[in-house]
Amino acid sequence: MASTKDRQRALERARYERVQAKIAKQQLATKRRQRVAIVTTIAVVLVGGGVLAAVLATSSSPKTTPAASSSTSASAAPSASAPASPAAKIGYTKTGSAAKNVGVPTYNAAVAAKPYTATIHTNRGDVVFTALTTQAPYTTYSFQYLAEKNYFDNTNCHRLTTSGIYVLQCGDPTGTGSGGPGYQFQDENLGYFGSGASVTYKAGTVAMANSGPGTNGSQFFLVYKDSPLAPSYTPWGTITKGLDILQSIAAQGSDNSNATGDGKPKQTVTIQSVTITQ
Repeated sequence: MASTKDRQRALERARYERVQAKIAKQQLATKRRQRVAIVTTIAVVLVGGGVLAAVLATSSSPKTTPAASSSTSASAAPSASAPASPAAKIGYTKTGSAAKNVGVPTYNAAVAAKPYTATIHTNRGDVVFTALTTQAPYTTYSFQYLAEKNYFDNTNCHRLTTSGIYVLQCGDPTGTGSGGPGYQFQDENLGYFGSGASVTYKAGTVAMANSGPGTNGSQFFLVYKDSPLAPSYTPWGTITKGLDILQSIAAQGSDNSNATGDGKPKQTVTIQSVTITQ
């Protein structure tokens, strides 16, 4: 006989799948009504593929070797060197070591469904965004969990990209791009900006960095200017305040330590704390 805990997990999974099926149906209807030319953006992604792979990858999983970032002419896709997805299952899977020991969240569908606003307090000013709790419930629930555990406090945003794509990447307490929370979970909401080899992640988007399908952890990126990307990175928030701060940081450039227009921000960006408001 199934335990109460097993029944609860089954109910949560069924509820999640119903929501995702509804979202997928809505997105399919939207795609049928639209005809988007993506030839130009595909070319941009192929030219800048080396930068995209490096900037949006995380190396929190010891089995992952991110694509090389020494050349901006590489054509490797962001997931080209990623392992088979460990997160075909829905939920949080313990993996690797944690940059900060905060445990693994236990998903609560009722709590995850509640909308919230997050304020990232940085040494350069506040960045505020609305979480897409309906479209990406596991992602937004994880971020809230980590924020309430003070996981992001006093951590540096470790990558700024100002060529090909336009993002500031944060969420690694080690400040190296190799740190994670000690667990991974599945991708969500990948059809948010459409389908195809390349879509445009709009300025003001908050999305997850990863090392391949199903390898989301704690690292995320903030899009400060429209960026062509493969639809492989979970979009889970929309910036409502502070986009000008990100653009000001980008104007100072990166140290080009990975490639031209890709490296640590010249202007140090430190997340001092994160506030969740419901």
